[in-house]
Amino acid sequence: MENDRIAGSAKDFAGRVEGTVGDIAGDAKTQAAGRIREATGTAQNLYGQAKDAAREATDAAVNYAKDAYENSGDTFRDGSQAIAKKVQDNPLGSMLIAGGMGFALGLLLTRPPHHPPQRGRQRL
Repeated sequence: MENDRIAGSAKDFAGRVEGTVGDIAGDAKTQAAGRIREATGTAQNLYGQAKDAAREATDAAVNYAKDAYENSGDTFRDGSQAIAKKVQDNPLGSMLIAGGMGFALGLLLTRPPHHPPQRGRQRL
């Protein structure tokens, strides 16, 4: 629990007591001071709650990232093993797929760039 929450709750309680004493005694100054202390305590308590919530969210995000990082190697390894199994089961199909991909990449990389016609010049 955050120190701001504890201190805020204490100020809130003390402000309520002070405000009640001011009500009973009919002292407007004590009553106003109690209400101010109560409001200050409430604000400090809410600030502490916000800090706790932010800390919890940060911890959850860090734990999620750690788990994802630790399990990424397993996922990559499993995927590699699945691909190797498919290649072993169907070597001809795998070679055709790899060749097709290589051919398509070769076409994309060796194609001349397309230049749009320039404005203002007419071609003859």
